[in-house]
Amino acid sequence: MTDTSARLLAMLSLMQSRTQWTGRELSERLGVSGRTIRNDIERLRSLGYPVDAERGATGAYRLGAGANVPPLLLDDEEAVAVAVALQLASGLSGIEETSARTLAKLQKVLPHRLRPTVDAVQASVTAGPAVTDGTGEGAPVAPAVLAEIAAVIRDAEWLRFDYRSDPRVTEPYRLVNWQRRWYLVARDARTGEWETFRVDWMELRAPTHRRFAPRGLDEDGYAEIVVREVASTGWSVHARITVLAPAEEVLARINPAVGVVEPVDDNECVLVTGADSYEVIAVYIGMLGMDFRIDAPAELADRVRELGDRYRRAVDARQ
Repeated sequence: MTDTSARLLAMLSLMQSRTQWTGRELSERLGVSGRTIRNDIERLRSLGYPVDAERGATGAYRLGAGANVPPLLLDDEEAVAVAVALQLASGLSGIEETSARTLAKLQKVLPHRLRPTVDAVQASVTAGPAVTDGTGEGAPVAPAVLAEIAAVIRDAEWLRFDYRSDPRVTEPYRLVNWQRRWYLVARDARTGEWETFRVDWMELRAPTHRRFAPRGLDEDGYAEIVVREVASTGWSVHARITVLAPAEEVLARINPAVGVVEPVDDNECVLVTGADSYEVIAVYIGMLGMDFRIDAPAELADRVRELGDRYRRAVDARQ
């Protein structure tokens, strides 16, 4: 690699990918002599990159912490991942402007081939309502998969995939990130019914290249579909609870992500909810500050009884 600029960029990329490199390793990877490596290290330092060195026969190098943030080299998948994270962060209170400004900077320096992908991600990704995070494990999804789905959403093309081995064809509308999981909100291509799919359970198939006329929702509608679907079917455990209060009062006290509230009459309503465990439901239903009765399941009644006994023992211990 004879071009100095290209070699410096390649060296910087290597040093950002791993904590430490010996001089010999850099020489072998870049195809230059040890002296050239040492000269290039000095060039990087003169450009503001804090490169620390360990003296000795091996001559190990690492990027250190400096007073200024040096430019980062990102591969295509890393750039898409950063764009996704910044798009989601733009909805977080307190850092909306900073996230939007950072995303704008990223878009300006992206290679032309990546700009359509990042634009598609920006237009198709939505964050679900902020709630206390669940205790279940997240479900990682490759940025390339998100980018592929986002491109189909942008182009308003049917999306073909297997969903837990079940072949599906849909009109895709939005990617929603909620509770550390990714969901696709789409219409069934045959019936037109709205459906929610966990992206980590999807196996994408060959593109259809078949366009459809979008029949979308307002911005908040997609997250609401995900919340309602997860509240009724997507949690590890579910419960049906009658709250002895009007539905309006219950809705005023809970986040919409907690569950679905159905009025019974002027004095009662039903809360259909879920969580990663019955213990979590038992705690949160107590935080409503309203009387209730457990319709189902019996396991939740057991957890509430255990929790009540624990609270009672705590009070008795002070007497």
